Amino acid sequence: MTATDQDRPGTTGRSFPVSGPWAAAMDALPRALFLPDLMWAHDMFTGASEPVDRRADPDAWGEAAAADIPLVTQWDDGRNSDAQAGTVPTSSASMPSIVAGMLEDLDASPGMRVLEIGTGTGWNAGLLAHRLGDNAVTTIEVDPAVAEAAREHLAAAGLHPTVITGDGSAGHPAGAPYDRIIATCGMRHIPHAWIEQLQPGGVILAPWGTHFENGDALVRLTAAQDGTLAGPFLRPVEFMKMRSQRLTPPQHPVDFPGDASVSTTAARPPFGPWKAFPFVAGLRLAGLTHVTDRRGDERVVWLYGLADKSWAAVVFQDEVERSTVWQSGPRRLWDEMEAAHDWWQAAGRPGIDRFGLTVDRDGQHPWLNSPDNRVEP
Repeated sequence: MTATDQDRPGTTGRSFPVSGPWAAAMDALPRALFLPDLMWAHDMFTGASEPVDRRADPDAWGEAAAADIPLVTQWDDGRNSDAQAGTVPTSSASMPSIVAGMLEDLDASPGMRVLEIGTGTGWNAGLLAHRLGDNAVTTIEVDPAVAEAAREHLAAAGLHPTVITGDGSAGHPAGAPYDRIIATCGMRHIPHAWIEQLQPGGVILAPWGTHFENGDALVRLTAAQDGTLAGPFLRPVEFMKMRSQRLTPPQHPVDFPGDASVSTTAARPPFGPWKAFPFVAGLRLAGLTHVTDRRGDERVVWLYGLADKSWAAVVFQDEVERSTVWQSGPRRLWDEMEAAHDWWQAAGRPGIDRFGLTVDRDGQHPWLNSPDNRVEP
């Protein structure tokens, strides 16, 4: 028997629309059943995370649990246990609308076996197990404390999918083959182990991106008989990255180093979260990341080569037509950025949903409109 929102104090029903086969599961298993007493409500627009404690304010906690917002449940890999937000969020409960949308995109139905990478609170695994059955669901969580809390939440809800503590990049061969693999952490490459454990015709659904930015795009890959996977990017998302694929952003200096060449540019690529161009730039520019910095009325975009010491910085000011560019190192990173921007504009400024990804023995190959039109770095 699964729990309902009346079975535990301080829980409320959902406040977001969902239809289709997953509606019953989400009604039976409200997110509140899987949340800790202390969590942080995250504001997607400001980036601020405010603590909410059920023990101190159960009403506010219940409202946050039912709201369509992300909730941080761990900071700094568990090293920070204070009520104040830590430095880096490392586990969370995703927005319920995102969870519902991903379950619909996964298109898993009774009779299928599903592997989930990134158990988190256990809510997503619980929804899968509620509809598909305990024996059909295996979920992997790298953090032992997070995994144990998820097991407790699932058991309290009357659900017992297989919960593995370990590195999700290795999958779980003992439960293979799987019809569906879903990742709830951001990926920078699709592990070969997942491909080996997937049925022909099976699907991998994962947030995928490049080290150029922190954002991801949800990709739905279908396995061919020869083991090749291909499929479209569906929409922009942003997830905490798989721990083994994280990138620590470089720290930019206070002042521009004196060994750089200086020029100007009229180009103004649209940087920023939830925009198509930074995602496209990551496809075109291999081994590159960027950081933005506000300095009064100036916006500075820093570019860094990940394999060498190349860097560039561009200072944008409102109402100023040309921007100053600093570049240093063996790669002329801003020149590469301008070329990528020109390519994107010449292609008609395509959105993320016009791109896709092929994964084969030779690696990962993004494409525009069709797999035979690869986006080359």
